[in-house]
Amino acid sequence: MKSRTKARSIALQVLYEVDITGHSPAAALEQRLSEDNTLDISLVEFARQIVFGVVPIIKKLDDFIAQHAPEWPLDQVAVIDRNIIRIALWEFAVAGCTPIKVAINEAIELAKIYGSDSTPRFVNGVLGSLAGRQAEIKHSLHSMAASK
Repeated sequence: MKSRTKARSIALQVLYEVDITGHSPAAALEQRLSEDNTLDISLVEFARQIVFGVVPIIKKLDDFIAQHAPEWPLDQVAVIDRNIIRIALWEFAVAGCTPIKVAINEAIELAKIYGSDSTPRFVNGVLGSLAGRQAEIKHSLHSMAASK
């Protein structure tokens, strides 16, 4: 697994745990990082940025996801699928740290590893439709952050 993919994988595991158990994101991240000390400091920081970038805006990310997966009510989308999409959406539309195509490809790779047989196609479809709204999503989320 490529280094940044591994960092995304750790972030995904943390977000999944937080979703399922309600554990603290900080505690879950520290636990994951203590289990794997092979990541260099920049990749640890990347995983940390994903987790603490996604968690505060989960509701807003989920609103955008729900608009682009109307046949799947969000509470019926697998937790792992939701979190894969949240990570990619955060990367290309919020942080702007990853080109859209790269974020989608990385999400598909995570979907192949952690999701069901249909997850890669589902993730690709939702992210493909969200990619066209990158500017709108970014503006909406930055406006929300500014109003707090």
